[in-house]
Amino acid sequence: MGLQLFENAAATAGGLAALIFAFGPVSGGHFNPVVTLADAAFGGLAHRDVPAYLAAQFTGAVAGTVVGNLMFELPAVEWSDKVRSSGGLWLAEVVATIGLLVVIFGVVRSGRSAAAPIAVGAYIGAAYFFTASTSFANPAVTVARASTDTFAGIAPSGVPAFVAAQLVGAVLAVVLIRTLYPDVADVAGDVVVPQTATEKPT
Repeated sequence: MGLQLFENAAATAGGLAALIFAFGPVSGGHFNPVVTLADAAFGGLAHRDVPAYLAAQFTGAVAGTVVGNLMFELPAVEWSDKVRSSGGLWLAEVVATIGLLVVIFGVVRSGRSAAAPIAVGAYIGAAYFFTASTSFANPAVTVARASTDTFAGIAPSGVPAFVAAQLVGAVLAVVLIRTLYPDVADVAGDVVVPQTATEKPT
């Protein structure tokens, strides 16, 4: 089990960093609904664009899971029977989501946007091990992982609580980020361009 966890962590960390490098210029590297919602809360993404982002994220996650199943000659959709349901796991998802958003927006708001792909990949790789839930920290991925009966899966009955915990983590993260990395406007009352994963800090 430890080896399976290490393989998943390494593949996710490396692949995520590479994909953020590749798709950052296209979408800001938004593969995660909580990142999109947080960015919209900060004013870095127009609210009218949020539904399209969310639709793409959930569609892409489910499609990716189907392709992954087929690559390993499994049924295209095979509902997971891996039960992940306990207070400790839900708390872990809150912690994992807070950490992810603080890493993303902390790096960007401190003027180190170029380091974001590596920082995010490193955080997710580490969070596989330091959280009890193996750090899903992504509602789209959580939904998608219900359709694979593999080591990475989650029983459909566990999905709503995981997603709720992630949304709670996102709300807490927005408050924390506002406190730790305030916009120039928050400090001086000046009008500034919002800092997002696709913009250089002003």
